[in-house]
Amino acid sequence: MKKILGPLRRGVEKYQMIKPGDRVAVGLSGGKDSTALLVAMKRFQYFSPVPFELEGITLDMGFGGMDLTPLIDLCARLDIPYTIKKTSIGPIVFEERQEKNPCSLCARMKRGALHDLAIERGCRTIALGHHADDAIETFFLSLFYEGRINTFSPVTYLDRKDITLIRPLIFVKERDIIGDPEIKTLPVIPSTCPADGHTKREDIKMMIKNLRKTIPDLDDRVLGAIQNKEQLNLWF
Repeated sequence: MKKILGPLRRGVEKYQMIKPGDRVAVGLSGGKDSTALLVAMKRFQYFSPVPFELEGITLDMGFGGMDLTPLIDLCARLDIPYTIKKTSIGPIVFEERQEKNPCSLCARMKRGALHDLAIERGCRTIALGHHADDAIETFFLSLFYEGRINTFSPVTYLDRKDITLIRPLIFVKERDIIGDPEIKTLPVIPSTCPADGHTKREDIKMMIKNLRKTIPDLDDRVLGAIQNKEQLNLWF
C-alpha cells in the first residue's frame, strides 16, 4: 500500500486536512475507492502525527439489491464504528421525480443526507474517496459541459453546517488503487443505480484514456495546472 499511503500522507499534511482530536467519518459507497480510503486511513492512523478518530458511514439509497454485509464485516475487522442510514433518495429521483438528468439532483440529496449523518454521529470531518483521476475528470467535465475552469478542492469547509469535507486520496492515482495487492482483496459492492455506467463522467474517462495515448504525462500536467494559480492566464 506504499503507493497509496505516501501520497495520502502528502495530501493530508499539505492541506492540513486533519486537526488533533477530529472525528473523521469516511463515506463508504461500496466502491473500491471509498473502501481503499477506509483501509488506508486506518493504516495512516497508526503513524499520523495528528491523533484522530475514525468512523464509517453509508447511505442506503433505497435502490434495493445492495448487500452491505461485506462492509459491516470489514469495519468490524478493522475495529471501526460503522453506521448505515436508510434513505428514499433513489425512488424519489427515479420514480417520483423521473428526472431526465438524475445525477445532479441525486448528488445534491446524497450530499445533504451524508452531511446530516456525519453530524448525527458527532463527526465534523467527512473523508471522501475522490482521487487524482477524479479531480482531472471533474476539471474536464466542468470545462466541456459547464464552460467553467473548475474542479473540487482537497478541503472544503461548509459553514452552514460547520463541517469539513476532505479528500485524502487527492494525490493518489486510480491505477495505484486498482493495482494494489491488498486493495484487490477488499470487498466491492456493485452499484444498483439505474444510471451507473451511463454518465457524462464515463464519456470523459474514455476521452482521457484516449488522450493518454498521445500525451503520456497528461495526468501530471493537468494536476500541476490545477495547483498552480500563479500561472493562470485568462481573459479577465
